[in-house]
Amino acid sequence: MSASRFSSLPADCDLLVVGGGINGAGIARDAAGRGLRVVLCEQHDLAQHTSSASTKLIHGGLRYLEYYEFKLVRKALQEREVLLRAAPHIMWPMRFVMPHDAAQRPAWMIRAGLFLYDHLAKRAFLPASQGIALDKHAAGAPLKAGYRKGFVYSDGWVDDARLVVLNALDAQEHGAHILTRTACVDARRDGGDWQATLQAEDGQRKTLRARAIVNAAGPWTAQFAGAAGGGKTQGLRLIKGSHIIVPRLFEHPHAYIFQNPDQRIIFAIPYQDDFTLIGTTDEEYKGEVSQVKISQMEIDYLCQAANRYFKREIGPADVVWTYSGVRPLLDDSAQNASAITRDYLLEVARGKAATGAPLLNIWGGKITTYRKLAEEALGLLAPLLDNTAAAWTAEAPLPGGDLQQANRLVDSHDFDGFLARFQRDHAWLPPALARRYARAYGSRATRLLTGAASMADLGAQLAPGLYEAEACYLIEVEWARSSDDILWRRSKLGLRCTPADVARLQQWLAVHLAQEVAA
Repeated sequence: MSASRFSSLPADCDLLVVGGGINGAGIARDAAGRGLRVVLCEQHDLAQHTSSASTKLIHGGLRYLEYYEFKLVRKALQEREVLLRAAPHIMWPMRFVMPHDAAQRPAWMIRAGLFLYDHLAKRAFLPASQGIALDKHAAGAPLKAGYRKGFVYSDGWVDDARLVVLNALDAQEHGAHILTRTACVDARRDGGDWQATLQAEDGQRKTLRARAIVNAAGPWTAQFAGAAGGGKTQGLRLIKGSHIIVPRLFEHPHAYIFQNPDQRIIFAIPYQDDFTLIGTTDEEYKGEVSQVKISQMEIDYLCQAANRYFKREIGPADVVWTYSGVRPLLDDSAQNASAITRDYLLEVARGKAATGAPLLNIWGGKITTYRKLAEEALGLLAPLLDNTAAAWTAEAPLPGGDLQQANRLVDSHDFDGFLARFQRDHAWLPPALARRYARAYGSRATRLLTGAASMADLGAQLAPGLYEAEACYLIEVEWARSSDDILWRRSKLGLRCTPADVARLQQWLAVHLAQEVAA
């Protein structure tokens, strides 16, 4: 980070958001859109930890009904279609097939659960659940012969890391300052404000005054709350969830939800055209959060879970990539990690004085409810900051999401129509590349291609499918600084890269970033 990045910061702000995961980015966006002066700092890259390690679902949480989490499921289902309409380039509806295993939950229980799932919240465009005969349905072909009946229901898919980036980008475009690779190393109350010290990865420091702080540090929430003198009135359970990626196991566009003998469920989801994503595990985690990784036991567990259902069996040798994350869940004393609530709690701490500078701690949460969480957070904070602006994010598209008309939510998921127009206007792009640009950037793909009229205008190919024009865009617009930022969080091109490809990109980045600093 150059000195100019810190020197452009104001000396004070209304709201300092600590944490660049989905909750922090969502709160920064909502607050900036209400006219508050916002600074967000993230010690690493946006979505580097929990928020890029999800199962990539926008869902109500069908299995939470078994734990009587009706309020949470209803809230998530209400948010599901709001989010799907806000960014249809990175989120879209998906149908999920549940083969019926008579040895697990009885059919009547599943039918009752799906009926409740269909009716807990209004659906505008997602179809209802139904029973299916697997011997007549395309989803039955990859399954073992013993599975004859099943159920199908609707939820949504999301590119989780890009969702975080789009929220941060919208926050910035509403006036927020977004600082990646910048930690809040000290925060203390000083009069009626906070005095916070920010430190960039190169050691540079900046002192900032803030009227309020949001602690959206995810797995580090309790640690930050204690260091800031905000108390620790709530506990977090750190639960590791791991996923594996294998070559594609089926051709159709449906996903699967599998029941297991341990009463857990596992998803198998179409992923990046040529792959299948399988996950997730749930286990208590006690290690260093930034060093979390999958264990051999988890790999074996996920392979075995898939092999109970698919004809084509897989093993550890078939795994082409894995990822793991630590979910900071609100401690509700559940003995089973899978039963821990995915709900959240917002806690305002004022220090010893009732009128002290507020610290809002975010305990728990899930990606589907992040926008509602942010709206509720501003409902608590805005009055304390003398802000009377109305909530606004429910009807606002995320950057790139206005596929039909500028600044309007789409009425349906007409991504194919948008893609056809984009390909017509950029006929020189190879179809696969045009589709990836349209998916990743939506209506903003034209900004990436500004001034380009041929493949030569995109510059050198730095890795399979990655050209200099896109890499420059990700650095200049989306805060990318490393090969992992580009290949794994802003895209999933890492799945198709060799070590030599990664080394070539890293070399280019070193030269490009050095030139940027010099300039």
